[in-house]
Amino acid sequence: MKLYRFLTGPDDASFCHKVTAALNKGWSLEGSPSYAFNAATGAMQCGQAVVKHVEGKDYDPDMKLSEQ
Repeated sequence: MKLYRFLTGPDDASFCHKVTAALNKGWSLEGSPSYAFNAATGAMQCGQAVVKHVEGKDYDPDMKLSEQ
């Protein structure tokens, strides 16, 4: 099964740590990162898609992807 997640967060070290944690759990970067201004908070937001192949499991919409 192939899993997809889109990680988002503020433009600070916490976002980099979130992506780094995913990479160290076997996720891979997918596509280019995104960067946008959030008018509601007045801050820049980052986004990065990550994917992961998991053998021997079937997709279930109730699964928590971050725990895979």
